[in-house]
Amino acid sequence: MAAHLKKRVYEEFSRVVQVPAEEVASKKLRLCKPSKSAALHVDLCKAANATDALHFLLRFARKPVEAESVEGVLRILLEHYYKEADNSVRLKIASLLGVLSTTPGFSPDCIVEDLVTAVANEKSHQVLAQLLDSLLTVGAQLPQNPSAGRRLAEVAREHLSDASFGVRTKCLQLLGRVGAPDGEALGTAAGGARDAATVISDFFGDQDPRVRTAALKAMLQLHERGTKIQQAIYEQACRLLADDYEQVRSAAVQMVWVLSVLYPDSIVPIPSSNEEIRLVDDAFGKISHMVSDGSWMVRVQAAKTLGSMSQVSPHFLEQTLDKKLMSDLRRKRTAHERAKELFTSGEFSSGRKWADDAPKEKVDTNTVNLIASGACGAFVHGLEDEMFEVRIAAVEALCRLAGSSSGFAEKCLDFLVDMFNDEIEEVRLQSIRVLREISTHITLREDQLDTVLAVLEDSSRDIREALHELLCYTNVSTKECIQLALLELLKNLNKYPADRNSVWKCLKFLGWRHPMLVLPLVPELLSTHPYFDTPEPDMDDPAYIAVLVLVFNAAKSCGTMPALFSDHTFRHYAYLRDSLSHLVPPLPLPGRKQVQALDSADCPGVESARLFLRQSLDRVSTIQNLEAPAAQDLLIFTIRDLERLGQLQTELAGAADFCATYLRCQLLLLKALHEKLWNTPVPLCPERSGTALAASRQVVEESYKLEFMYSGLESGQVAVIHHVRLQAKALQLLLGARSARGQDVVVGACEKFLQELDGFHRLFAAELPLLQDAFAGKLAEAAARPASRKPSELLRILETSLRRSAPLQLSLPPQIHRATANIIEPTGESDNPLKFTSGLVVALDVDATLEHVRDPHNSVKVEVLYPDGQSHVIHPKPGDFRKPGPQRHRLITQVYLSHGAWTEPSQVEVRLLLAYSSSCSSSAGDSKLAWSDSLDGLPPAESAVEGTIAFSDPVKVFIMPKPARR
Repeated sequence: MAAHLKKRVYEEFSRVVQVPAEEVASKKLRLCKPSKSAALHVDLCKAANATDALHFLLRFARKPVEAESVEGVLRILLEHYYKEADNSVRLKIASLLGVLSTTPGFSPDCIVEDLVTAVANEKSHQVLAQLLDSLLTVGAQLPQNPSAGRRLAEVAREHLSDASFGVRTKCLQLLGRVGAPDGEALGTAAGGARDAATVISDFFGDQDPRVRTAALKAMLQLHERGTKIQQAIYEQACRLLADDYEQVRSAAVQMVWVLSVLYPDSIVPIPSSNEEIRLVDDAFGKISHMVSDGSWMVRVQAAKTLGSMSQVSPHFLEQTLDKKLMSDLRRKRTAHERAKELFTSGEFSSGRKWADDAPKEKVDTNTVNLIASGACGAFVHGLEDEMFEVRIAAVEALCRLAGSSSGFAEKCLDFLVDMFNDEIEEVRLQSIRVLREISTHITLREDQLDTVLAVLEDSSRDIREALHELLCYTNVSTKECIQLALLELLKNLNKYPADRNSVWKCLKFLGWRHPMLVLPLVPELLSTHPYFDTPEPDMDDPAYIAVLVLVFNAAKSCGTMPALFSDHTFRHYAYLRDSLSHLVPPLPLPGRKQVQALDSADCPGVESARLFLRQSLDRVSTIQNLEAPAAQDLLIFTIRDLERLGQLQTELAGAADFCATYLRCQLLLLKALHEKLWNTPVPLCPERSGTALAASRQVVEESYKLEFMYSGLESGQVAVIHHVRLQAKALQLLLGARSARGQDVVVGACEKFLQELDGFHRLFAAELPLLQDAFAGKLAEAAARPASRKPSELLRILETSLRRSAPLQLSLPPQIHRATANIIEPTGESDNPLKFTSGLVVALDVDATLEHVRDPHNSVKVEVLYPDGQSHVIHPKPGDFRKPGPQRHRLITQVYLSHGAWTEPSQVEVRLLLAYSSSCSSSAGDSKLAWSDSLDGLPPAESAVEGTIAFSDPVKVFIMPKPARR
């Protein structure tokens, strides 16, 4: 024991003193990328021959180059360009000079002089042409540098005398791109200083057709840049219309059209005569002659150009519809001139020839016509062309000219109606659309209507629906036309039952436009008799409903028509008025109270509703001053009012639904952040924690609906939506941390939330000053401290910020629309099941209208839900979508159903889904990041959330898979 104590006494005790270490500034690493110019220099120096050098250059061209490295790379390329003797290598280097000058963020003005020097010293024609092409690319990048433009234009003028057509072509293109638009002289030649337009016009007669084409296009480019082309080149351009090469003729057509627009009322002489006409009329005749050109591309361009010449005289316009030369376009000789010609001839009739002295009606068309004989019937030639592209161009040109002249519209009506029988579906469809556009100027005769209605037998649904729309806006002349149209439409309805809604809509407008023509047909249409009772028709017959739609819409403008109705007709009217109110108008029937329909576009009603919406949002902004129960009641009543407002005022339905959904998210958050939940441990209130977690998930789903189902959002509204989603995810993090059993799970969730918070701050940096009092503002202040990145501290800050932050004030969107879908077919009304063999498929036609849907080709899907819980999602083809109007689409597709054998029929649900991805910003968020912006600060792509939103009511369809026969 003593020895042990002695040992204790002599022990040396050590004491550890912990000195607080000074905070050492963290070192930042900078990653240096290897120089592209040095690597290129090494590769080119290693090249043993021209083939190796070309191999290195081709490999280098496939790699991207940063903007800060471009200038060094260009210097290396120019250095090797001067050393290289092989033309192919120098050609590739010259090409790379032009490609690298287009790098974003690089200004190519530093290499202009180097390129000019290379052009001056180059002897190879191919390399010289490529250098000029690079100068053309550089000049396009420097539109605001007039000194560089003058320098490049002077270089182009100096090499215009080169023997190679490629060099001359590039010089002309360069002059068209950088030539001074104000007519500034390029330099002093033998004839004095001349501007770019004059220099270019000298090459209209070049021996090479490619140079002539380049000269015409360069002149057109000067015109686009503001240079006023002189009328003196009109004669040269007209001569080029007869060139041997189609590229020259095509460019000449465009040049003649430009001159006719610039100088329409100038007087030009007719060759070989003393007559003079307006320049626009002469140009119209010459371009009309090009509709009979040998090249179909020139014919297409000539036909399209004719449609834009609205200043032409009416008699020239009408001549394009007649292949024979009209007398108005022949030059008349006076009696004195005819007598003088007879006297100077010195000959009299000998009587040996029959009708030797008869008046000569046939005259020399080449000398005395005001329009070339080849231009007569230009549109007739275009509509009969063998190429359908020419026929479509001629139809569109007729539409544009007929839209500005009602007389010409009546004259070209027969020609357009004849195009309904074209063999190409696209031509027929375009003809129907054109006739629809000019329908206000025309009235169809019975023979014309007969030709039009024959198209209803077409197998194409697009053709039939386009014709239905045409009949909606067309005027007919007699009651026989109405009877004929109704008969053919009923045949169409019987043959194609899927056209039911389109036929009903067509008859609605047909009756509304022709009430006086429908009136004498009412007894026959309704099968009424003055003395005998007739049987009551079946209201389930679509044909009878079609007849009633025609009659009821005609009765709206004809007060005497209801006297012809029978008793059951009044009952049928009441039924259709309730079931098909969009097709049957309100009628002033005797003994019935007339209800005036309110116009949704009524300005006082819309303004008062908008004021009510704004007051509701202002009232909700005071909920932070109320107790929790009172705040919840206020939100519930406001949501109810906004939903009712959206039902009553259709013009504000989108804004009201948007605000109601946002307030519903605030209500869910308010209920989830109740005091009783956070003051009680999780094991004691698992149901409340589960309710709060479900509410947070619902808020996240509603936020995606707010972002992707509504169009017309501004950046402020998008920021509010992301802010609500951030609050819901913070609530999910808190609830998960309270019930989590592992620390690693909490740390991972905190890191993910911090990434989303950084992405929110980066994406909405401009809106952060408006979020100071909200959750994001309070969180940003607290998260500025380094200690707040720890999980425990972060959770404490989140809970405090969530419970103390005020809800964001939602600004009223000026014009916001909700994406909606309405499934027309299938209707879900049939009790007859679709029978098919189990294991095989049956096609189900789906017809739906989409409104205010962004990018429907990629976002709209069809979901089929089977009774056993299986669901199939089908992505329609892009060709299944039509666009009948702005912000409106039509989906016509087929869905294939398949299943195992069932013992009895059952229903499947069909509905439309709107697919979304959080990695794709909304309409307002797209403007936040440009292509050149860095994406380093954004969350990783793996955190993107994809999902679907049901935005149509489901339709139930009976199907019956039968067992296969063995």
